[in-house]
Amino acid sequence: MTSLTGKLLIAFALTAVLAVITMLLLALLGPDWSGYAPASCTETRCFCEMPRAGALLLQPANSLSSFGYVFAGLLMILLAGSRDWVSAFPPLAATILGVAAIIVGIGSVLLHATLTLWGQFFDVLGMYLISGFFLVSALAKWRNIPDRRAMIYYALLCIMLVAILYALPEVRRWLFAVVLLAAILFELVLARPRRPQVRTGYYFAGLIANIVAFTIWNLDQRGQLCAPDSLLQGHAIWHLLGAIALWFAFLYYRSEEPLAARI
Repeated sequence: MTSLTGKLLIAFALTAVLAVITMLLLALLGPDWSGYAPASCTETRCFCEMPRAGALLLQPANSLSSFGYVFAGLLMILLAGSRDWVSAFPPLAATILGVAAIIVGIGSVLLHATLTLWGQFFDVLGMYLISGFFLVSALAKWRNIPDRRAMIYYALLCIMLVAILYALPEVRRWLFAVVLLAAILFELVLARPRRPQVRTGYYFAGLIANIVAFTIWNLDQRGQLCAPDSLLQGHAIWHLLGAIALWFAFLYYRSEEPLAARI
């Protein structure tokens, strides 16, 4: 068994463990979700999948597909902890990205399982952690900011985004889009030239995955690609493609060679 194969199996097993823990948590809180404030999307459309009234997972396909992020995040953490890690991407930063990916997945499960406002909060929280990471990473590389200071900036940015999320939940999607687009722009225009050995193909593969995912998300949200009672959901595909895009971002960062390797 190769080292990578072993890590894949461990990541799969840990994903299953976290899935069981999440289901137990949901069982303690539900399955009657009507006593909680509903998510903002219930006023319009919470995606195509028809909620299963009285079920522990109101949207099972959208809920379970979210564990793709958890698997990707766990694999990032396992690889970052390897003794053979050789990259300009610090293991701590790789671990933080992995933890953020896990939070994205669990938060998404909480939203789609409950369609509650608190579930929505944790869902968007993960999205902010990811987009904030990308933005600070680009700025830190561009301005040559030390890792410890970059971590402080990242924490402050996340606190600010969470505060806005709490105070103005209706701007959650627009704010995420602004931060993410800024991160992409800064990375490609300002940070990428300072990563001379990085494999840019990984970054563009992630962008393509995200573009396809967003197209499917939009069709699902508009009801143009919709079979409400099916377990094959466009939004679930968005989750899986989003996890793949995150994995490509991880590969992109990891591909940058340390300075010693370039001499």
